[in-house]
Amino acid sequence: MLAKVDSCSLTGLDGFIVEVEVDIAYGLPVFNIVGLPEISIRESKERVKTAIKNCGYTFPMERLVVNLAPADIKKEGTGLDLPIAIGILVASEVIPFDKVKEYLISGELSLNGKIKPVKAVLSYALTAKEKGYKGIIIPFENADEAAMVEGIDVLPVNNLSQIVDFFTGFTNIETHKIDSAGQIDSCGVEYGMDFSEVMGQQHAKRAMEIAAAGFHNIIMTGPPGSGKSMLAKRLATILPELTFKEAIDVTRIYSVMGLLEDKFPYNLSRPFRSPHHTISDAGLVGGGAKPKPGEISLAHNGVLFLDELPEFKKNVLEVLRQPIEDGKVSIARAGMKATYPSQFMLVAAMNPCPCGYLSDPTGKCTCTQPQVQRYRSKISGPLLDRIDIQIEVPKVKYKDLSNNLKVKCKTKGETSFEIRKRVKEARKLQETRFERSSISYNTRMQSRHLKSFCSLSAQCEKILEQAVNVLGFSARACHSVIRVARTIADLENRMEIKRHHLAEAIQYRSLDR
Repeated sequence: MLAKVDSCSLTGLDGFIVEVEVDIAYGLPVFNIVGLPEISIRESKERVKTAIKNCGYTFPMERLVVNLAPADIKKEGTGLDLPIAIGILVASEVIPFDKVKEYLISGELSLNGKIKPVKAVLSYALTAKEKGYKGIIIPFENADEAAMVEGIDVLPVNNLSQIVDFFTGFTNIETHKIDSAGQIDSCGVEYGMDFSEVMGQQHAKRAMEIAAAGFHNIIMTGPPGSGKSMLAKRLATILPELTFKEAIDVTRIYSVMGLLEDKFPYNLSRPFRSPHHTISDAGLVGGGAKPKPGEISLAHNGVLFLDELPEFKKNVLEVLRQPIEDGKVSIARAGMKATYPSQFMLVAAMNPCPCGYLSDPTGKCTCTQPQVQRYRSKISGPLLDRIDIQIEVPKVKYKDLSNNLKVKCKTKGETSFEIRKRVKEARKLQETRFERSSISYNTRMQSRHLKSFCSLSAQCEKILEQAVNVLGFSARACHSVIRVARTIADLENRMEIKRHHLAEAIQYRSLDR
């Protein structure tokens, strides 16, 4: 008898329907799986066979062929275990076919018939909704994740026998529902750190606030111990909380990578990724023999922090240029192409020279000029051009540092909550401004947006012209200055860009000087 069960597999982050066709015919006992299955799927033969027997059902001792259509696309993952087992039971006339065709099925089988969780369930649920299925049958542990998608029935199951009883009408499986949007809105995010812990560095804090408000990339240059890493790690605490749509996008990526925490089916806080400088280009932007998302995609809608920037390999840094510009990265391999989102906020930190003390007034620096030039040349001009805010973070004064050690300190800095409140107000202005555009932040503005939303007065034009002539700004750097000035104006709730907005934006290009 011939049977068909629908399941799902992945291409990049997108799911595609896999038709699991099972045929049982007279002949010598053999069990074949065809249709470009990878090793984990080919090994499922033993898991499926043993699970069916241990659940009390008869495994057909005849010629058994399983075809995974479309046969020209490679399938991977253990989520096809369950649909293969269901297909065999349908072909053996244990389960009626009429109900099975209404659901998308995915799950990994244990030898005792228990169903284990699988990756990428959120992508599968989105595919099931898009293709018009009544519901999706998935492992119990993946229920909350799949229930983020509204409009389909999510049926969580624990073992193979439960599914057989459901399809034969002996039991019912309750549809799993959660108020995802409400939970995300009601759940506060505990960061464990706060901006008020950073003593001094008011100039750097101001730059961080502007960067957060407009989602601008930022680089900090300063001696060791000046607080660059401390500032970067607290940047996520002043960013607005994820919206429901952003949480879906982030959760989808982490689900594909199997990085979701057991406690939450979705990510509540904005991602903060800080890869080591020994990372490869494939690890940073994604890739490999089987393309997977890299660190820039795991930082989507969040922060990518590159500490000790010149220590990264130059070819690794250069691959960042296109994703920063486009907000996505496309990885092509023989027979497939995957596109991953990468709208991240780049935060970089570096020393001014190899020893780190070039700007130290005590004169500790022992580097020669050629050494300093070689060190800084590791970061190319085109990459720096794409970083809107470039600031120097000086050594912390003892007066500011000693305030942190005092129990009763009257000069406590602003908290992350206070700064985040201003950032949210600036973001609301941007949402209104770009409601009919495909962009969301000031940093994504192109030439046409600058003409519409960033008109400059004659005085501002003159200031910008002088800066370009004296500092040698490129066209991209000039546009960066205007975008940052627009964000500064938003923080002041001003519709027009004033002279002091533009002047402040120009002084955030320290490396161009």
